Amino acid sequence: MPLFVIPYPMISPVLLEVGPFALRWYALAYVAGLIAGWWLAKRIVADDRLWGGRPRPTPADIDDLIVYAALGVVLGGHIAYVLFYNFSFYLERPWEIFTVWRGGMSFHGGLIGCMLAMALLARSRRLPVLAFFDTVAAVVPIGLFLGRLANFVNGELWGRVSDVPWAMVFPNGGASPRHPSQLYEAGLEGVMLFLVLLIAVRSGGLQRPGLVCGLFGLGYGLARIAVEFVREPDAQLGYVYGGWLTMGMLLSLPLVLAGAALLWQAWRFRPAPLASGSRAQAS
Repeated sequence: MPLFVIPYPMISPVLLEVGPFALRWYALAYVAGLIAGWWLAKRIVADDRLWGGRPRPTPADIDDLIVYAALGVVLGGHIAYVLFYNFSFYLERPWEIFTVWRGGMSFHGGLIGCMLAMALLARSRRLPVLAFFDTVAAVVPIGLFLGRLANFVNGELWGRVSDVPWAMVFPNGGASPRHPSQLYEAGLEGVMLFLVLLIAVRSGGLQRPGLVCGLFGLGYGLARIAVEFVREPDAQLGYVYGGWLTMGMLLSLPLVLAGAALLWQAWRFRPAPLASGSRAQAS
């Protein structure tokens, strides 16, 4: 037990409550992340200098994408949580699957749902799917940052017991101080990954299909795996193997491999001259 423990800031998870209506920080984080990501994505696709003539979505496509992406994130995230994180609970109470408003989200499932939504939209617009992936990958860390801060406010997904000087005692985490792993993830998956991707975008990374998306997959996967070593595993799952391997690690490994493969492919790509008659882009 450390001599000094940083007190956990007791912040109500409900920001505003009017009668039966309650606005929670977590819901606000989702909405704010979508709006901020939508705004930045529109600026990215509108800047001709970033793309070097590569076919890409228009700002109007991004307007349509936010609806597709929101549905993909919510449905994919909840379905993956049901299947991978709490299957036995939902097997006994199948009606609870439809109570999405009660929580239960998986980032990896939300990512898959969002990717499927982007693929459908790209096909309908006859655009390269990697152009959508690269655009969205550049802005996803904004939502990750806000989401992890909301996890911290809710006092959930805390880390393992620790004696580091910045350990905290969480309301539902017992009497022992723990790693504030939500803040680690906010810093790594949010701030640091966003800066890396921003540098890549500003350095011509969008001119190589899959480079920004690959950087995101590799960066997020490595950051998540690293934090999983100090994050308390889900109570209903525990460790998958050997007292150290978690479900979060297993689900992040494919992201690392896919990200590395996309980076290798993007590095080998040589931008071709813009063909005449290609789809006009909004500026």
